[in-house]
Amino acid sequence: MSALLELRDVEARYGPVQALRGVSIDVPEGAVVAVLGANGAGKTTTLRAVSGTVRRSGEILLAGKPLRGGPEAAAKAGVAHVPEGRGTFTELSVVENLRLGAYTRRERSVKADIERMADHFPWISDRGEQRAGTLSGGEQQMLALARALMSRPRLLMLDEPSLGLAPLIVREIFRIVRELNEKEGLTVLVVEQDARIALNAAATAYVLEVGKVAVSGSSAELRDDEAVRRSYLGY
Repeated sequence: MSALLELRDVEARYGPVQALRGVSIDVPEGAVVAVLGANGAGKTTTLRAVSGTVRRSGEILLAGKPLRGGPEAAAKAGVAHVPEGRGTFTELSVVENLRLGAYTRRERSVKADIERMADHFPWISDRGEQRAGTLSGGEQQMLALARALMSRPRLLMLDEPSLGLAPLIVREIFRIVRELNEKEGLTVLVVEQDARIALNAAATAYVLEVGKVAVSGSSAELRDDEAVRRSYLGY
């Protein structure tokens, strides 16, 4: 399976602080890949490096072509980034949030995709005019995911989708992600602190420690390695 996304010796900084130190990751097309690690390990910075929202060096390739520039360039290349903390436009309605996710698209196809999002998230049908800020935390996370999917991305990047949510909501979000991957071939790179649920969803995983890849392999290998679990995964 060819790689859709390739990171080669990527480094990233926040001013004088170096957050990534030579990170290399492959995300095969049509796969779900997880990035795991403790707080401060560099997980979120890895996604920010791809979307161009942090100073970076090294090589980042999407479908074999260099990915350069900021978030607008990444979005045009087919990368959708759902940041930690959801990032919904709270003063806008549910449908207005969805339309913003498809700002580069034709009106006819946008309407069809809003209907498609309602298939994945049935509550959208009845609450399209509701202000996003009045939704529950789980609904806001689902709306952020739906808005990202409205761009019909080649690569979906999710940053801590389980953060602050009830286990039932988290399972539902990951069920939808797996369904999109299995039925539509969506490629997903997910950063997640809950190693158990991430390894259940992903085929392969990378564990970061202080800005470096400490260990990587198939999800099954990492789950079965007691030393890896204790040292890096916290269970």
